[in-house]
Amino acid sequence: MSVPSLPRRMACWVYEGLLMFGVVFIAGYLFSTLSQTRNALDNRHALQAFLFVVFGIYFVWFWAKGQTLAMKTWDIRVVDKSGAPITQKRALLRYVLSWIWFLPPLGISWFLGLPGTEAAVLALGWVGVWAVLARFQAQKQFWHDAWAGTQLVTWTAPERSRKSRRKTEKAA
Repeated sequence: MSVPSLPRRMACWVYEGLLMFGVVFIAGYLFSTLSQTRNALDNRHALQAFLFVVFGIYFVWFWAKGQTLAMKTWDIRVVDKSGAPITQKRALLRYVLSWIWFLPPLGISWFLGLPGTEAAVLALGWVGVWAVLARFQAQKQFWHDAWAGTQLVTWTAPERSRKSRRKTEKAA
């Protein structure tokens, strides 16, 4: 099992962010419908907490199964240090630790009262630095993976055998 390259992992990361727009849209619609929120600024802290939980459910569920949709696209799989699938408990730990990608720049931006553009530049800079720091980790993994006892590996689905393909064709 080889470690995916940093550009490939970051491309997967960006693609995951794009896919999360759909999750945010559906979860936001559900939240605003159930809470009868009429203004986007009403209940915003409750919405943020709700999205944190929804994201947690999404990632923990898919990581415990091995891959998210973006990870499947980029042939990346999350496993434990021995190469076995991770448990939901370990996936939850990975989810909590993965917030290190966002919390430091968000906290600094809030503390300094930075406007949105400066906060975005700070966040992008932090993401770049944090990604490059993976090069200094012994197995070239992201630090939150090292701390959670997980690793990202290159993985492609095995081809189905000729026998199972015949069964599928006969059933159709």
